[in-house]
Amino acid sequence: MQTGGRQGPEIWLRGPVPLPVDAGPQAPEHPSSIPTAIPTTTPAAAPRRFSWVATHGGTGVTTLASVYGGQDCGRDWPGPGDPPSILLVARTHAAGLAAVSRALEVFRRGEAPAGLDLDAVVLVADAPGRLPRQLTPYVKAIESVIDVYHVPWVPSWRLGDLTGPPPRETEALARLTGTPRRPH
Repeated sequence: MQTGGRQGPEIWLRGPVPLPVDAGPQAPEHPSSIPTAIPTTTPAAAPRRFSWVATHGGTGVTTLASVYGGQDCGRDWPGPGDPPSILLVARTHAAGLAAVSRALEVFRRGEAPAGLDLDAVVLVADAPGRLPRQLTPYVKAIESVIDVYHVPWVPSWRLGDLTGPPPRETEALARLTGTPRRPH
């Protein structure tokens, strides 16, 4: 990448990037055009809808879509009627982390279908307990390029019981997806 004649690093930007506008010099605003009162109410935003996309088999996208809402796309890209906002899902074992890294590379190279918006990665625990130390660098590498939400091992989900509230550790994911809060 050339920047002012110097070689710079490749940079990934997270979130929307505004296009530069060269409109020339701006005329100062006329005082009568400045609003005198700030509205006290703003319209409530509807929760954003997501498509859950599995990066490999067995990620749990069906369970996640049932618990958090959204469209279960399995291992396919969202269709025309599905939400274009994507949450990529992977298990936290070595093969799962490699699969999500490959999927992120597809987006980085611009090879994902047009119109899709990659919002985050959801890493689902592949076993109870802590992540093995050897896998931590792979998770940190993923976290360095995109927002990552972690879902712990949930024994009741393994048994098919999806009636309880989402785990406390997933409150940030629940906020993102608009899932109702945990009862107190």
